[in-house]
Amino acid sequence: MNNLQLNINDYLNYCTSQKRLDTKTIKAYRIDLKQFKDFISTTEPSEITPNLLENYISFLHNNFKPKTVKRKIASLKALFHYFEYKDIIEYNPFNKLYIKFKEPVILPKVIPLSTIEKLLSAIYNQQINGNTFNKKHNSIRDAAVCELLFATGIRISELCSLHDNDVDLQNGIIKIYGKGSKERVLQIGNNATLKALTRYKSEFSNKIHACDFFFVNNNSTHLSAQAVRRMLNKYTKLANINMHITPHMFRHTFATCLLNADVDIRYIQEMLGHSSINVTEIYTHVAIEKQGNILKEKHPRKFLNITY
Repeated sequence: MNNLQLNINDYLNYCTSQKRLDTKTIKAYRIDLKQFKDFISTTEPSEITPNLLENYISFLHNNFKPKTVKRKIASLKALFHYFEYKDIIEYNPFNKLYIKFKEPVILPKVIPLSTIEKLLSAIYNQQINGNTFNKKHNSIRDAAVCELLFATGIRISELCSLHDNDVDLQNGIIKIYGKGSKERVLQIGNNATLKALTRYKSEFSNKIHACDFFFVNNNSTHLSAQAVRRMLNKYTKLANINMHITPHMFRHTFATCLLNADVDIRYIQEMLGHSSINVTEIYTHVAIEKQGNILKEKHPRKFLNITY
């Protein structure tokens, strides 16, 4: 094993034991750094020059989307900061580079409220008219999942990671461990969601107790993000909805609806678990309907009396 690979392994161990990064972040770092190691010709960290880095960054730009390039460069920068900190290199080649590129703004996709109504109606209808016990039984869980996604804007990874003791239905409170293991507490603000969650927990109590996760499958294992995506696809077809709906779109819809209702963006930031308000501000570009209403009602042109 060459020195670069050994140093990368040490860095990943450092990220796990000292920086306490979560497993998903470590996995992403491992993939990004292996790609870099396989691209360059040298096996010694001290031999990596600014020119080598520029060639690699050009390769990234030619093969990946800007958001992915930005992440991969950040992974690499963090590695070289570690090399510098541990005196593995005398100077950091990134210090000689000027890296700046504009990432295109991709507006979040939201689900029309009428579509959410159709989707939830299809799920609740299945509880009554499902032609098998499993379909009726699973639809109780599926309703709870969709209601919670819409009611809180929770990330799908956060929802699937909820443990039984994270959900306090008596007080309507959910404890969430988000990105970087940051903890936040959310209040469930409507009775329909509480009712769906309470019924689900009653029906699935034995399976929940068996695996300790709050959302579970029939085999008493925790519900996966992929299972939720398949579930949404199933009900989308059942409701004849001509739209691809993902779990994350509920998060976008949650934020946009609150913004349209004049909720302070700082509260939305806290509820979504964004570390920076800059991330939350993307939703200000989405609220087109709100902009139209403001201009229609508030623009001074409507008060001018001009005859022609």
